Amino acid sequence: IRKINEIQRGWLNYFRGTSIQGKLRDIDGWLRNRLRYCIWTDWKKPERKRKNLMRLGIDKDHAYAWSRTRKGGWRIAQSPILTTTITLLRLKKKGYQSMLEIYMELNPSLCEPPYTRPVRTVV
Repeated sequence: IRKINEIQRGWLNYFRGTSIQGKLRDIDGWLRNRLRYCIWTDWKKPERKRKNLMRLGIDKDHAYAWSRTRKGGWRIAQSPILTTTITLLRLKKKGYQSMLEIYMELNPSLCEPPYTRPVRTVV
């Protein structure tokens, strides 16, 4: 996660001053799914998956069923079971920083709506 944050900051500094909020939102979503996928594949064995899902707050029956699923890792990463357990808040606690947050730190003027004021006062 540290290396990802370093690359994100460099990439966003390079594209400073551009309007890419929509693209960053899409890339953030994909990157969070990729992190969930990496966590899921890191757990490797069904028993470890079951124990970790139970630690994250899933009941025994659902944890058992999902730990032994035959679906691929990428599909599981996008499933409700991982999106509700490995949330954005948990990823932030581990050190992940959203690209949109970094972008808003670097370009505060681009993220604010333009200031509109009438040219002359209306009476």
